Amino acid sequence: MTGAAIFDVDGTLTDTNHLHVVAWWEAFRQAGHTVPMPDIHRAVGLGSGDLIERLLGADRDPGQDEAISSAHTVLYGTYFDRLPAFRRAGDLLRTLAGRDWRVVLATSASGAELAALRRAVDADEAIRDTASSDDVDRGKPAAEPVELACRLAGVTPGQAVFVGDTVWDMEAATRAGVRAVAVLSGGIPRADLERAGADAVYRDVADLLDHLDDSPFGAGPG
Repeated sequence: MTGAAIFDVDGTLTDTNHLHVVAWWEAFRQAGHTVPMPDIHRAVGLGSGDLIERLLGADRDPGQDEAISSAHTVLYGTYFDRLPAFRRAGDLLRTLAGRDWRVVLATSASGAELAALRRAVDADEAIRDTASSDDVDRGKPAAEPVELACRLAGVTPGQAVFVGDTVWDMEAATRAGVRAVAVLSGGIPRADLERAGADAVYRDVADLLDHLDDSPFGAGPG
């Protein structure tokens, strides 16, 4: 029986969370807001609208949201030609595909950003499909991106495993009824990830690959 291996990208397959933090910090600064970087870091992984609301509050001037989000996009775009993938990220995706897992990305990235991230991972031959922010009404921590990834792979939630690095990833997977695996490479503490629903936690994707047979992927799809 076929299963789905669903992956977040930023902080999971690519070492990009802190690039997002810096870009968001500058975008907020340009709009006249001083937002502490640790707060931004813990919000990374949310869609732009949810991230802005979380950091500025529901009583902010929402008329600034589009300008802040656009500034982040422009600032982050300066890194597109040198986004770093984590060591062995592509190897992990290729190994899972070779074991008959259907690899699907579930990410808030889209367009040129998603293309740049896929170039960094360099494993397009292993990736079956992508559930991006363009494809859903509500991003993580809502279940919708993970549910869409399951549909794209043609599997039930019980046949899927989701790998991510944030609390939002774990909450989305849990709400979708998908087993959640966390990596610490995004900088979120193990305890926070476990409280949010992580069934297993690894240092990074290389550590997951080294222990694949003993991981939730070890029994094979389904």
